[in-house]
Amino acid sequence: MHLASLPTPSTTADSRRWATLIVVCFAQLMIVLDVTIVNVALPSIQQDLHFTQANLTWVVNAFLVTFGSLLLLAGRLGDLIGRRRVFLAGLVTFTVASLLCGVAETQAELIGARLLQGVGAAAQASVILAIIITEFPQAVERARAMSAYVFVSVAGGSLGLLAGGLLTQALSWHWVFFVNLPIGVITFVVGRAIIRADKGRGLEHGVDWLGSLLVTASLMSAIYAIVEVTTHGWTSTLVLGMGALAIVLMGAFLTLEARIENPIMPLRILRVRGLIDASLVRGFLVTGMYSTFFLGTLYLEQVRHYSALETGAAFLPWTLTVAVLSQGITARLVGRFGPLPVLTAGMATAIGGLLLFATVGPDTAYFPTIFFACMLIGFGIGNAFMPLLTLAMADVPAADAGLASGITNVSQQISGALGLAVLATIAADHTRGMVSDGNGLTTSLISGYHVAFAAGAVVIGAGIVLAFLLLRPRDPELQIAEAPVERTPAPARLAMEEQAA
Repeated sequence: MHLASLPTPSTTADSRRWATLIVVCFAQLMIVLDVTIVNVALPSIQQDLHFTQANLTWVVNAFLVTFGSLLLLAGRLGDLIGRRRVFLAGLVTFTVASLLCGVAETQAELIGARLLQGVGAAAQASVILAIIITEFPQAVERARAMSAYVFVSVAGGSLGLLAGGLLTQALSWHWVFFVNLPIGVITFVVGRAIIRADKGRGLEHGVDWLGSLLVTASLMSAIYAIVEVTTHGWTSTLVLGMGALAIVLMGAFLTLEARIENPIMPLRILRVRGLIDASLVRGFLVTGMYSTFFLGTLYLEQVRHYSALETGAAFLPWTLTVAVLSQGITARLVGRFGPLPVLTAGMATAIGGLLLFATVGPDTAYFPTIFFACMLIGFGIGNAFMPLLTLAMADVPAADAGLASGITNVSQQISGALGLAVLATIAADHTRGMVSDGNGLTTSLISGYHVAFAAGAVVIGAGIVLAFLLLRPRDPELQIAEAPVERTPAPARLAMEEQAA
């Protein structure tokens, strides 16, 4: 063999980095699919395991509570003991929990397994962004990698509807969980072989266990309060009590973190303006996105009587648009015009899609109205999420990348859950008011959806204003390609700083 035909070290390292991206994106896809694929199977689960309507919501909520509340802790553990280790542990936990979900024969077994699934998902998701930014320190490559991550995160929902419909109709609800097993096993085997081991900062200085307990309990209380809104109402003793508990626990957590030597969340991370500001803007965008997916699904299934499979297919313009943009189009637009113009134009386009949804009626043809509504929202989200993620992580020191990744995910989960609760309540209250005024159920449902879609558009509009106020670069010449790469060590330097585990 000629020496010229041998792979150079740089070529091998480059291949490994892109293979690592594929692995972590598959792990992210498992999480995103799980949310919508389970929703499709809920009627079958209810019938088979004899759930009441109130208890059935916990098949979804159990996952959300543990997932959202553990993201911050898991992200920081990745910084301390190694992101590869936390990622693989989460993957194993999620896969085993999926098996337990699939074989569950009682309500308690299924809800318990869903709680465990959320634990595994939090460990995986909390370090994925950290792995990406350390593997891709150069702005152009990082933008491409972030685009792939955004595609999986955004498009996975509609794919979950398709997969859930197919599996539930062709086999049984058990298979919406069993499908995770081969994906999880392959992803673990490949990930263990190619993801670069990192030692982390170590636990020798001690672990802030009290802080870990406080922040996890605070987030768990907040998410529990939010998911119970649709059942008990905003002014119920349970919701107000859990919300107040969350605030008190978070206050105690922040006070503790400011006073101890080795906090689980060093408060310096809150001074990274790009991370905090981008997370706030993302919250407004996610609210509108969740309303579209949830309320749009209800409209198609309850008013238009689409099957789960047809509903998943209806959202394909959204999925395909994001897929096209993830091929580097958004990255090139950001490189030419900067992140803020691309971000705000994307959010404005998403508003257009929401307003189109707010015009649908009982007999609205899929094409052009619903088709273009989905395409515009896909175009908007595809152009908004990548700049937001890059702005959020650009100034984060490498040592805190896992924590920053956790904060990014927590902001998205809480804003999504809160937005869904608010907009679903708006739709339901308006529908009840219309019915009490003597209107028909279908007319009342559609009117409720219209109000919620319009509210989602207003929220994203507020997010655009916030983006102009918070994300305008301090230096007019600043472009996303000029992110401070030196603060996130290149893989070669990182390897020298961290001994392989």
